[in-house]
Amino acid sequence: MRYETISAGLFSRNRKNLRGLLKPESLVIVHSNDIYPTNADGTMEFKQNSDLLYLSGVDQEETVLVLMPDALAPNDREILFVKETNEHIAVWEGEKLSKERAREVSGIERIEWVQSFENFLHRLMPQAENVYLATNEHLRASAVVETRNARFIKECQARYPLHRYERLAPLMHRLRMIKDTEEIRLIQKACDITEAGFRRLLGFIKPGVGEWEIEAELLHEFTRRGSRGFAYAPIIGSGKNACVLHYLENSNICQDGEMVLLDVAAECRGWNSDLTRTLPVNGRYTKRQRQVYDAVLRVFRGANEILRPGNNPLDYQKQVIELMEGELVGLGLFSAKEAKAQGPEKALVKKYFMHGTSHHIGLDVHDVSPPNQEFAEGMVFTIEPGIYIREEALGVRLENDVLIGKDGNFDLMANIPIEADEIEELMNGAPA
Repeated sequence: MRYETISAGLFSRNRKNLRGLLKPESLVIVHSNDIYPTNADGTMEFKQNSDLLYLSGVDQEETVLVLMPDALAPNDREILFVKETNEHIAVWEGEKLSKERAREVSGIERIEWVQSFENFLHRLMPQAENVYLATNEHLRASAVVETRNARFIKECQARYPLHRYERLAPLMHRLRMIKDTEEIRLIQKACDITEAGFRRLLGFIKPGVGEWEIEAELLHEFTRRGSRGFAYAPIIGSGKNACVLHYLENSNICQDGEMVLLDVAAECRGWNSDLTRTLPVNGRYTKRQRQVYDAVLRVFRGANEILRPGNNPLDYQKQVIELMEGELVGLGLFSAKEAKAQGPEKALVKKYFMHGTSHHIGLDVHDVSPPNQEFAEGMVFTIEPGIYIREEALGVRLENDVLIGKDGNFDLMANIPIEADEIEELMNGAPA
């Protein structure tokens, strides 16, 4: 089988942890995402709502999870509604989850067909005082398209206006920021698949190769190892394209003497990895490229030392900016005198390093957490400093995923080459 089985115990534990955060007499309702249209009769690939996947393990459209810990009838306390297969669906799409299979995947005993959801809701709402509904409250979320959960919020509040409505998102953010051991295993598997794809590139990249060809090599390796593919749209930028943070065209030819920035990674059963490396197209860094590369690597290692329990994202970013300032002075991009005079906003530093250093990673690549939450054991973060010198058409970013531990961080990508010397050796004939 292409996809390994995830123990239903993970999802049962997640629901148990959520129940511990609810007010008495509460009802939780989470819908799956829609399948979004493209044009004519086309549709986009289905992407499950992360909270629903976290709580049920079900990766199927038209799914609804209902939790009501204080329901009068014990078998009303956990109900999963799934789409029923009919003959048309079976012929054109393949069979959907049976009740038995949905039970195995989720660990939820009571499975009902989704067409009965409205009747159950009307029966359960009178027992509830507090109704927790799902919204996307990521700090950088852009709600251009109305989601299935957003539509339900309007419908539910119109039909039952006198209930107390609660935000589910803050509770989910608290739960999801600390990773279960099974989640860590899945993220590690995604990192291992990413490693295989990266090592494949070390013998492939050379002058004349198209950025899109590199993308194809990665997709081949990721999918053959059981991933559905990229965790996010791949960024493969050679030369000046490396200075475009979200360069997605991947349409240029890699030229001799350039570097190519690879922000590419695989997913595993919905859990994600996130890797960045910057390679010399011809297998050898120039003196200047090596200077910039080593500066970024030193900041990467310094950041790992301060991404520790008790620190917080705002202070951490300021500390990384201080590390970066020293490196940029060393590279001759501005003087120590200019650095001292630039003011607290560090405009000179941000000209060359304009993005954050770290973010949570999990079911979402930029995973959720409460705002400015202190770092804690069990969180998984990226570390991804970069230097972008547009006037030199030179950009370097390095990124690994690390698990914050009690006594030190565990690098989930420790086996992926990052030292410039090792990369050069592997690109020039050493076994990858």
